[in-house]
Order: sequence, then structure tokens, then C-alpha cells
Amino acid sequence: MSKRPRFPRQWDWPGRQKIAFTVGVPFEAFEKQSQVNFVASRGQLDRFSLSYGDYGWKAGIWRLMNILDEFGIKSSISANGLAAERNPDIIRTFAQDGHEVLGHGWANDVYAKDATPEEERQEIKRCTDLLTEITGGIRPVGWTSPGSSGSEMTNELLAEQGYIWVGDDASDDLPFVQQTKSGPFVTLPRTNIFTNDIAAWIFPANPTSVFLENFKETFDQLYREGEEGCPKWLAMTLHSHMAGRPTMSNTIRRCLDYVRQHDGVYYARSRDVAEWALQREARG
Repeated sequence: MSKRPRFPRQWDWPGRQKIAFTVGVPFEAFEKQSQVNFVASRGQLDRFSLSYGDYGWKAGIWRLMNILDEFGIKSSISANGLAAERNPDIIRTFAQDGHEVLGHGWANDVYAKDATPEEERQEIKRCTDLLTEITGGIRPVGWTSPGSSGSEMTNELLAEQGYIWVGDDASDDLPFVQQTKSGPFVTLPRTNIFTNDIAAWIFPANPTSVFLENFKETFDQLYREGEEGCPKWLAMTLHSHMAGRPTMSNTIRRCLDYVRQHDGVYYARSRDVAEWALQREARG
């Protein structure tokens, strides 16, 4: 006789769906180097490396937007303040189309762990004010630090400024709520290392078939757990300057096609997941 899986946390999704599915689109800018660096030492200016990052706003983001439009999926775009300042029309378009725009630090090669609390507070405010202005008053409620390298003060500082969720964690399959001085605050763990395009492009360089296989294997296990009464959540991450390249396009379509073949999927933005977690917490 089959038994219910041994997971300690009880969970459910709106409509009693079997699995939640979100798509994150990092839209990044860099001061000295992007994630691809062939010759320069870390911290040195590398123009080729910066040009690799520039692919995101020149071509990659548009290709990803077209693919998301094909499937009618609303994503969460993690926007560096510098990328938003340089390309406000892209941020504005995403927001107007119903995607979530969230904060992602000012520049993607500058880390909160290296800042003082007041410096970090001011950076959060700077990014928040800019994104709110560009989107016509839609204040971001989510944040992921560059490199997911938040400080020990990040959550408190974010909650203080009206945020409800952060993505700087990799400790669970599901969202969890913590108390801050400003009230309850949601962590959306980075459970998606194998469904994050950076695994195909950077650590290490894999063919796109590996990304597709990882995606299917991950989805199948989580979907099975949902069918057995323990719903989970799958996040796909597609960097505009990496997954936005033509090499990944058909693989992304195959992944999204695969999800569409299953019923009981809760298609959501990250903020929807966080808001649901807060509602569940309030219900007790």
C-alpha cells in the first residue's frame, strides 16, 4: 500500500493545483565584468565581458519576451538599477504587459555583502525609487541580491522599505515566512540551480540538451509529489544575456511545452507566490 510522502511541511496552492511554476528573467548590467570573462582578473574592467552582458538589452530580452508571449506566461524580471536606468523602455514594457518587476541591486558585479548597512539601505532605496518611477508607480515588492549574496541585514532592510519577499536563499523547496521588525517577510528559495540557464552557460558549459533533461527530471519529481498530496514549486531562471541567445530558444520552448502537457499547474509570478505564502501564514 502506498503511503503519503514523508514531507514535514503541509502546503497547498490556489485551486488545489499540484505544482506552482514561475519564470524569472534577470535583466542585468555590470560595472566592470559580466559572468563571462576570458582574460581579465576579477575586479578589472573587461570590455568584452561587458559586451557579453550588453547582449541582454540589445537582443536577448526581446527574444525571451517573444517566447513568453507565445505561451501567455507572465514572468518576474529581476532588474539591476543600472540596467533599468539605461533601458527604461524595456522595464516599462514588461510592467505594462503584466510581468513583475523586482529589484536586483544596482550593478550585478557589486555585492551587498561588501556594503555597510547604511550603504545597503541607500542602494535598496535608489533601486526602488527608480523602478517605481519607470513603471509609472508600480513599487517593487520582491528583491534578489546580485549573486544572491545578501547581507545579514538584507531582509530587515527590505521589509523596512515595504518589500514582501527575497530570493537570497537555497534551503527549501517551498516559500517560508520569517518575522522581521517590520512584520512577516517571505523567502523564495533558489531551488532552481538545475533549471537556471547559468548551469548551461557558466557552471559548467553544457549543451542545451542537459538543461532540458534537468528541467524534465526536476518537474517530473515535483509534479509526482504534488499528485501524492505534497505540492511543490518549480522556478525557471532565464538570464536575458544568456538564455536570450538563439541557442537556448527551442530548448526553452520544449520546457514550456512540457509544462503545458500537464494539468494542475499554477502559473504565477514570484510576487503571487509570496502573497499566497503570506495569506497562508495569516490563516495559521
